[in-house]
Amino acid sequence: MAPFRLATFNLESLDDRPGRGADFEQRLRVLRPQLQRLRADILCLQEVNAQRDARGDPRGDTEDEQEKPPRRFRALDRLLETTPYAGFARAATGHGPAGRESEAPEDIHNLVVLSRFPITGQAQLRNGLVPAVQAPAIAGITTAEEPGPLTWDRPLLHVTLRLEGGRLLHLINLHLRSPTGSYLPGQKSGPFSWTSIGGWATATFLSGIKRSGQALEARLLVERLLAADPDAWIAVCGDCNAVESEVPLRILIAADEDTGNGALAAGSLIPIERSIPADRRFSVIHHGRPQLLDHILVSRALYAAYRDIEIHNETLGDELVAYRSVIDPPESLHAPLVAGFESP
Repeated sequence: MAPFRLATFNLESLDDRPGRGADFEQRLRVLRPQLQRLRADILCLQEVNAQRDARGDPRGDTEDEQEKPPRRFRALDRLLETTPYAGFARAATGHGPAGRESEAPEDIHNLVVLSRFPITGQAQLRNGLVPAVQAPAIAGITTAEEPGPLTWDRPLLHVTLRLEGGRLLHLINLHLRSPTGSYLPGQKSGPFSWTSIGGWATATFLSGIKRSGQALEARLLVERLLAADPDAWIAVCGDCNAVESEVPLRILIAADEDTGNGALAAGSLIPIERSIPADRRFSVIHHGRPQLLDHILVSRALYAAYRDIEIHNETLGDELVAYRSVIDPPESLHAPLVAGFESP
């Protein structure tokens, strides 16, 4: 089997519509070289927005609901122009719990996989293996405008690829919920400020449920794949919004020091970014603190083919400073990761 490179990159709300962040032409000049540098054969993307073309206006959006055409990845297509990725096979999350590439994507934060190799299967999963959790009643805090279950904000995308030589690779692209507090009616005074400590604490608690629930769903999918084939090649990639010591990553990795059972070690996932020296091991800078929130985790069988990993964080800025002092930063505030594999 020929070597291949697997990458993950949160594009930070990629969109070409006016009023949706930085000038899109400026974003192209910044993001396209980053994608080209990756030289990826398989690319997992997060936060890819989709757009509707207005009748008679290929760059606008119509307001007439009856006249609205389906959304498509117009901004992504423009970003990929003149790059090898333009001709790659594509899988993406769609609208609704059973979306497919042929169905319309969501307005914002879609997951996309681009592959030089054929895609033999794809599915998205949201509250399929882990049912929605009923929001708890908390004294003095209204947890929702309409009481109901807590569903995950986004699905995960499971794609099966046929590599050269016929080997199958199971790829799980995911974007876990941010630890930032979930919406609570009447509890916020601004985008990053709250009206009470109780409201902030409750909102953060609810986000933790969602984030860990998404990780659990991905972990249970991995369990199913390994039950069907203990030697399956599996990679879990994406923006986990968590460092390795936090609960969502511990659920995904399932290390034997957490399960307490060495007989289960063969089912754990390996965070291959540990290969990078600690002082370079970060994909986000938040308030001066470098953090690794984006990850590539692999099964034991795929680990045998692992060769190297890079984090392209040389131009990374502090996301808190950028949000508050930079007008519409064109770059992503996440660094991409890319790993190389070669059949042993």
